[in-house]
Amino acid sequence: MQGGDRKYDSITEIDIHGMRPEEAVKALCRIIEEAPEHVYRIRVIHGSRRGNALQRAIYDEFDYFHTSDRVLRMEGGSSPGITEIVLREW
Repeated sequence: MQGGDRKYDSITEIDIHGMRPEEAVKALCRIIEEAPEHVYRIRVIHGSRRGNALQRAIYDEFDYFHTSDRVLRMEGGSSPGITEIVLREW
């Protein structure tokens, strides 16, 4: 990266439909911890009906308990079935 510019700022996306909450949290922990520095946001697709349990598990783990120092904050996505995990400001 020249001049301090980030060459590849990006968003990583994961679809956790069909996972149990424990599986989803484990998968997200791995993605968060292994995300390269250029990834500033993780878009989590969990669904809006049956995905509510997944969404609650995600918020509990990364917002309420704040188990990862890499997570800056949580945000709603572009639909009720999406949650955004913000790792850093873009």
